[in-house]
Amino acid sequence: MRVKEWARLEGFNEQTVWQWCREDRMPVPFERTPTGTIIIHDPTYEKQSIPGAGGRTVCYARVSSRDQKDDLQKQADRITAFAYSMGADNPETVTEIGSGVNDGRRKLNRILADPTVGTIIVEHRDRLARTNMQLIISALQAQGRRVIVVDDSEVTDDLVRDMTEVLTSFCARLYGKRSARHRTQAALEAAKNA
Repeated sequence: MRVKEWARLEGFNEQTVWQWCREDRMPVPFERTPTGTIIIHDPTYEKQSIPGAGGRTVCYARVSSRDQKDDLQKQADRITAFAYSMGADNPETVTEIGSGVNDGRRKLNRILADPTVGTIIVEHRDRLARTNMQLIISALQAQGRRVIVVDDSEVTDDLVRDMTEVLTSFCARLYGKRSARHRTQAALEAAKNA
């Protein structure tokens, strides 16, 4: 689990925990990933298990363009740490660079088609798909599989989420898939300010 989560659970100040990690004085095991992320392996909290589906656990990380490659590795580290904190045994990490509107992502299609993958973990809903996310979740649930979204706090209102998906789809058709997200955000800001 990440430093912030462990500090909150244990009742410590986050800065104190960071200092303990820098000075190698942590009371529980921890590791530093190549990107500098610190993952704490506290046996008290790692005994939890991912409820529901069996089978392999795959952590799927995606960014839209090659200039976000550093963000891709950080995203992969965060969701892998989450998988370990939920008690996953040896989760696989799959990273991909491609548009969220594009349905031709080879690695994601392989994961979705593989019946041995029981759990797919993503950081945000839009990392898996920009539109029709609920259809993917329903199809996987019908097979006894599941999707876990680590941070589902992006949009809580269903109407706002639906409107964002529709705008993204229309902008992708009109302006191309690459600039669709930016135009969608601009349209939402204009609607909010009107």
